[in-house]
Amino acid sequence: MSAIPYCDDVLDRSISLLQLADVSKQMGLVVTHVHQLLRDHKLIAVRRDSVVGIPEAFFGDDGQPLRLLPGLIVVLRDGGFEDEEILRWLFTEDESLSGTPIETMHTDQAREVIRRAQSMAF
Repeated sequence: MSAIPYCDDVLDRSISLLQLADVSKQMGLVVTHVHQLLRDHKLIAVRRDSVVGIPEAFFGDDGQPLRLLPGLIVVLRDGGFEDEEILRWLFTEDESLSGTPIETMHTDQAREVIRRAQSMAF
């Protein structure tokens, strides 16, 4: 089995990360399935202080990944974005969205974030 994929931690230290074991518990999956979600590029993990974690903002109140997040990641990766660039974009304030793209993904405006990602990717 291949190593767990993660990228450099380009996020502000104030952004909360969940350890993979915690993600596994909240999703009701074995941790190896979380590893597979990372390998399949449905989620992105970073390494901070020698611990691999996934941004807490990637998950909804139900503990599951945001419904449109995997598709958003695919759109950006297909457009040539590396994981670090995806994370920077998701967590950078955008005045026209009244917050960051990842904050907007938690609202009924999530499809607007997807549309913007599609236009950036082409």
